[in-house]
Amino acid sequence: MKLKLTSFLLLISLFAKANFILIPMDYESQSNHLKAYGITYWLLEQQQKVQWLLNHRGGSFLTSYSDDLKRECTIRNVDFEVISNTEAKGLLESIDSPSENKSAVILEKAPKIAVYTPTDKAPWDDAVTMVLTYAEIPYETIYDKNVLENELLLYDWLHLHHEDFTGQYGKFYRAYRAQSWYIEAKREAEVLAKSLGYNKVSKEKLAVAKKIRDYVIGGGFMFAMCSATDSFDIALSAEGVDICEPMFDGDPSDPGYQSKIDYSKTFAFTDFILEKSPMVYEYSSIDMTSRRKVPMQKDYFTLNEYSAKWDPIPTMLNQNHTALVKGFMGQTTAFNPNQIKSNVLVLGKNKVNGEARYIHGIKGKGFFTFYGGHDPEDYRHMVGDPKTELKLHPNSPGYRLILNNILFPAAKKQKKKT
Repeated sequence: MKLKLTSFLLLISLFAKANFILIPMDYESQSNHLKAYGITYWLLEQQQKVQWLLNHRGGSFLTSYSDDLKRECTIRNVDFEVISNTEAKGLLESIDSPSENKSAVILEKAPKIAVYTPTDKAPWDDAVTMVLTYAEIPYETIYDKNVLENELLLYDWLHLHHEDFTGQYGKFYRAYRAQSWYIEAKREAEVLAKSLGYNKVSKEKLAVAKKIRDYVIGGGFMFAMCSATDSFDIALSAEGVDICEPMFDGDPSDPGYQSKIDYSKTFAFTDFILEKSPMVYEYSSIDMTSRRKVPMQKDYFTLNEYSAKWDPIPTMLNQNHTALVKGFMGQTTAFNPNQIKSNVLVLGKNKVNGEARYIHGIKGKGFFTFYGGHDPEDYRHMVGDPKTELKLHPNSPGYRLILNNILFPAAKKQKKKT
């Protein structure tokens, strides 16, 4: 009886000290990195604060212990560790040490997420919506009418789906102009533009791009991949200039339109040369796709390392269980480093080809991140290819970068140290 009582008291003592749960994000300890982000978002929805331990075991998460959290982690197949008050205190003190390139950032509020996407996305899949769905992070879809009616103000974070803001229908003319999906998409875009009061799709898309620009300047967070990156900047730079050929908008482009491009209006890119031919599947010299000389087996890009204490934003965006990420292609695969503005940060680059893959910047009170390529786990995604099954890639470092951006707006704003 005495032995049983002693064991019971010891169990109670251990349980009382088990006041924290650590969700590890290193390679060795986490079997489902992507679902772990969903758990963190779920905690924020429950008004539970989470500490993001930057550079500690791949960017692990620390939060208060609860049976509900243990149950949720088990259901979603997310690995976790129960630690005591003393262990958590020691861990945070270690992270706070000036000798450690680590930091603990408090995540406070689940950001409300919007995905800018057409109702019918065929023939494209979208990496962001796929990973949000897999991670069980809720989002809402919006499109041009919503944006023009100022509904962006309802959201904290905006993703731009594979999109062409220039009114050239993705420059798919040469290969797909006779395909039924291309013809229907063009017709629907023209009908939508007319219903919103615009006589050209290019003018309507410019109006949308300007609304998105204002959303970011006002404090919004914007994330874009593939062609939504360079086509967005090109549209802003060509305001008041017709850069579309007759097969796109029914009349000739402006003579000498290259000289009329205003680079001061863009977010990230400058000094680029537009691709004038409608028969070339490219918007401008920003994209490096046609100039790539990297074999698939050697196509990786490297994430830069930053000071977690002094540069928490790029550190957050680059949290991963590896600094080497598999490359992947898209209509816009990577960015010409010579045409990126000096105030824009290159977070990841392919050193072999000298190209930027992942960049970040500030615009007004807000932030933007551009990520080259279409699908981090499909090297050369072609029109009509089946979508990626993320249950086969639960630890994808390329997809982790997307989810870092989703948690970024949840971080408590810190006082600047300078």
